[in-house]
Amino acid sequence: MTAAPVKPPESDLARKPGFTILRYFADLALAADNLRAQKTRSFLTALGIVFGVGSVIGMLAIGAGAREESLRFIEQLGVRNVLIDSRPATSEQEFQQRRRSSPGLTERDVRILEANIDGLELFSPRKTMRPARVLPKPPGDLPDLYGVRTSYQAIHNLRVAEGRFFTAAEDTSCAAVCVLGESAKINLIGYGPAVGKFVKLNDNWLEVVGVLGEQIIAGSQNIGAQMQDLNNIVFTPLNTFEYRYWDNGSFMKDDLDGVDLRLKEGADSVQVAKVAAAILNSTHHNVQDFTVTIPAALLAQQKRTQTIFTYVMVAIAAISLLVGGIGIMNIVLSTVLERTREIGIRRAIGARRSDIVRQFLIEAVLISGGGGVLGIGFGLFLSWLIARLADWKTIVTMPSVLIAFGVSVVVGVVFGIYPAMKASRIDPIEALRYE
Repeated sequence: MTAAPVKPPESDLARKPGFTILRYFADLALAADNLRAQKTRSFLTALGIVFGVGSVIGMLAIGAGAREESLRFIEQLGVRNVLIDSRPATSEQEFQQRRRSSPGLTERDVRILEANIDGLELFSPRKTMRPARVLPKPPGDLPDLYGVRTSYQAIHNLRVAEGRFFTAAEDTSCAAVCVLGESAKINLIGYGPAVGKFVKLNDNWLEVVGVLGEQIIAGSQNIGAQMQDLNNIVFTPLNTFEYRYWDNGSFMKDDLDGVDLRLKEGADSVQVAKVAAAILNSTHHNVQDFTVTIPAALLAQQKRTQTIFTYVMVAIAAISLLVGGIGIMNIVLSTVLERTREIGIRRAIGARRSDIVRQFLIEAVLISGGGGVLGIGFGLFLSWLIARLADWKTIVTMPSVLIAFGVSVVVGVVFGIYPAMKASRIDPIEALRYE
């Protein structure tokens, strides 16, 4: 006679993977039912996580947008460039005092820099002025007039959207031609074709030979100039500028407003900047009437500053997650107290402490995870709203969403573990007597 098979004890069944997975699904369904039974309380508890996750995503989006804009600005200046700018005097007395020792930034400085800087690929002197009269009369601010060499386009990677940039032959012959920045073209000519038309700046008519696309342009003097439209510029050959225009404010200015240098691949821009500063200190007799800017160094510094800025904003936003976690702990502790008798019954029919811990921990994670999902939607809306109302570029990245959601789940585990452990330690007999 064959013996009947012996049913394995429950503890052996519990070790089987299939049984364990089914048990987790059963606990998940039970936790979801318990939360649905208290919809309002569960939603209010999750609000802290919703706002926390949304704030983290929003702050990271603001930081990413600001970082892209600032890095784009500095990269447009050229990571292989060294920018030299004249420092305007603040008063006539200061200007006269400078002239006793220094001639200011001049073409002679350009020749000396060209002859003594190794690794120099391109250079362009720069003169600027604000014309007193412009035709056609623009509805907004008057454009600035820049006199530069043809190499200025390559130095600053200027993109021509219509026509072309002026040539070296036009610079040599002092041709009456110009290239308009995007805003200058719209203000002076409108949205139609501009090439072949004429604009008048002061007493000279210039033929438009090209229009630049929207981009960050000009030199280091514009760093931090938030209110200036950097596309509202008219470019003309430097010789044309010097031959045809007279700046009424030039008596308080150097011969040149700046010199832009582009280095060969592999050249050390920091070392070149030191050499340029030493040369100019010698020719200017140590009068500090110029500045030397290194976009590559600015780029590295901006990245470090932006990283710190992002960390600070995320830390501030994470306080909302901390508050939300405290709310989860509070509500789960209240739930444990309300369901003390239920815990006693489950323990009496064979539930282990780990089963009790898992039940309440899953409820805490469901609250934080659900709040995290809602928080992602809130963060996307917040980023859009900031970009719309504040006219500030925001960029929501997938890592920021995953980090914010992952932190919300971790918050549920961390702040749910203590109430769950406390529930598992309740004495079953005392729990059954609980009224």
